[in-house]
Order: sequence, then C-alpha cells, then structure tokens
Amino acid sequence: MPASPRRRSAVVTIGNVKVGGSNPIVVQSMTNTDTADSAATVNQVMELVRAGSELVRVTVNTEEAAQAVPKIVDTLRTFGVDVPIIGDFHYNGHLLLKKFPDCARALSKYRINPGNVNIGRKQDDNFRTMIEAAIEYDKPVRIGVNWGSLDASLLTQMMDENSRVAEPLDASEVTKRAIVESAIRSAGNAERYGLPHDRIILSAKVSNVQDLIDVYQMLAARGDYPLHVGLTEAGLGSKGIVATTAALSVLLQNGIGDTIRASLTPLPNGDRTEEVIVCQQVLQALNLRSFTPQVAACPGCGRTTSTFFQDMADQIQTYLREQMPVWREKYSGVEDMKVAVMGCVVNGPGESKHANIGISLPGTFEKPVAPVYIDGKLATTLRGEAIVAEFRVLLDDYVARKYGVVQELEEVVGG
Repeated sequence: MPASPRRRSAVVTIGNVKVGGSNPIVVQSMTNTDTADSAATVNQVMELVRAGSELVRVTVNTEEAAQAVPKIVDTLRTFGVDVPIIGDFHYNGHLLLKKFPDCARALSKYRINPGNVNIGRKQDDNFRTMIEAAIEYDKPVRIGVNWGSLDASLLTQMMDENSRVAEPLDASEVTKRAIVESAIRSAGNAERYGLPHDRIILSAKVSNVQDLIDVYQMLAARGDYPLHVGLTEAGLGSKGIVATTAALSVLLQNGIGDTIRASLTPLPNGDRTEEVIVCQQVLQALNLRSFTPQVAACPGCGRTTSTFFQDMADQIQTYLREQMPVWREKYSGVEDMKVAVMGCVVNGPGESKHANIGISLPGTFEKPVAPVYIDGKLATTLRGEAIVAEFRVLLDDYVARKYGVVQELEEVVGG
C-alpha cells in the first residue's frame, strides 16, 4: 500500500535546505560533543554529514558554546561542508542570542523549547527576545515542545478546566492536548511578534509510540506549519531503533512529517551516525526516499551452517555505504540499486533474479559454486576463495555500465 499523500504544509528555508511542501523529507541529527570544544564538534558534524545528515543541531547552553559556534561554522565551510547548523537553546537562549550576535548570525535556525524559556515568569519576555533575534537575523525557528519539559502553568490550567467539565478526560489525554496547545499558542505568539509564518517549524515530542502518533495527528490538524517528527528519548540499541521505526513509520505512512530524527542513546564512545542511518532506512523502506543500494540477504537456516554468506553480506553492505559518497557524485540513480547476497539454493537464485545484481552462495552439501545474476539473467558462476573480491569487481562494473550511462544521458540532455 503506498503512503498517503503528504500533508500540505508551508515551506521553510533553513540555510540551503528547504523543508515542507513537496520537498523531500529531511534527515537531521544532533551532536553530543561539548559545543565549546570546537574541534570535537566539527569532527562529529562532519561524520554525521558524511553519513547523510542534512541538518545538524548543536547545544548552545553556555557563553563558551555560543562563542564557539561561529568558529565551528567557519571551519566546516573551510572543509567544504555547507550543512545548516541549528542552535538548541534552553533556559538562557534569550541571553546568549542577545550577548553573542556572531553566534546568532552563524546559526541557520534556532530551536526554542517554550516549556524552558520562561521558567517562573508570568510573561513570555524571554521567548519574545528569542523571536526578535530570529527576526533581526532572518532565521527560522523550531518551536519544540517536549513532554519532559512541558509548560507547567499551561498544563495546570488545562487540568483545572478539565476537572470542571461533566465528563473529564483522563490526565494522559489532557497532557497530550496541552503539548499540542503549547506548540500552537507559541507559534501564534511568534507570528504576533513579527516572525513570518514561513519561518516556523513545530515539533511535539514524547517517548511513547502511541502517544506520539496521537499528538502529531492532533498537531497536523491544527495548521500548516512544517513538522519535525521524532520519538524523544527513544532509548538504547534495538529498543530505541524499533520504537523509533514504529512511530516514524505510522506517521510518515499517513503523510505526517517534514523532517525526522532518531533520538537514539549511543553506547559510551558509540557511533553517533547510527541515528542518521536509521532515519535513512525508515524512509527507504517506505519508498519515500533512496539513499544507498539495499542488500537482500537471507536469515540463515540449517542449510547455511557456514557463516560465509553472512560475512559476505556484511562486507558488501559496508562496501556499498562506503562507496556512496563517491558514487553519488558520479552515478545518477545508483542509490536505487538492489543487491542480493543469498546463502543457499532455496530462495537464492529467485531473490538474485529480482535484484539488479545478486549472488547465490552454496549452502551446506550443495555444489561449491555461486551463480551470479545480473538484471534477472545468469551472468557467470564464481568458485574458490576469491568470491567476495570477484563479486565486488562485477558490482563495480555493473554500476559504471548502468548508472554511468544514465549520468551521461542526463548531461547530454541538460546541455
């Protein structure tokens, strides 16, 4: 079943990236370095960009972090990395944006949490100061509500109102409605202070899958602001990946979401780029975008007691991802390629025929040969110890022949 049509939204420009409307759904990520450590932050931003992140958010929580932002952006530009850098502000963003105008100018977008910007204040002076900075420096903002830091006064007000109705809702439902109300009211205030409608993105994050789906369905019905979608505090390992995938898939399938992030908890010294890859795989699995050739590989059974096909599938998948930065520049459409690395004769030949290029390795007690299929036809049979290297040569040759021709045709047509 194809995904529902994208929800209609305004288009917001963030640096060189357009979000919303009919533009592709954008993958974003966030650094976990101390932003004041500009070298470490630059290195991690570059890793995230190489993995495919199209927007990168950094924490701006101290004067040292704010002072480091212009240097970070300048250094990235020196290396040819033009990714928009987003400043994540809580509690003291109004002070930092006012005191460090170079930081305000260097950032491509400000993230404002309405629950944390006016703590203990009856007026939204701090919020207004941040919006005025966005207006002065012509920056878009994401008004990001999070149920872990929801505006307590708004929630109390809505709980009180709910307690007085004949059939009150349960507290969970009121909380979800308060999250949506906080986002919509804050966006309305921002526009009232002079920020253009097409400079606002909204998010409303929770850490429970079903609650997130409910909140975004309500939020999507309240206006045409572009929506940034993600399950906050998704968690570690398979739990975080599965929960994020479940939440994003339901919303994206229903046309909700203009930018996405997987808020995964990495292991100590773990790979931060995993959150980028998860987002890419969700979009690619739903046929919403393509990023890298996909490898079909069987799970293994008693016919595949050797681990050779598993090792080969892993090597080929890693090779494809490593080659994509080069291939993307040279070969148009290569990200849509399908590759099969199968472990026995049961489904191996059939799955290989369905792929652009596929190999069916011998299972236990099968003949020690590996037929290779290209565009549905048997092309050759590999034997011996160098199967992986030989298949990689065939893969490189196929990419150059098929997608190089496409690139040449496009160049001719384009003049």
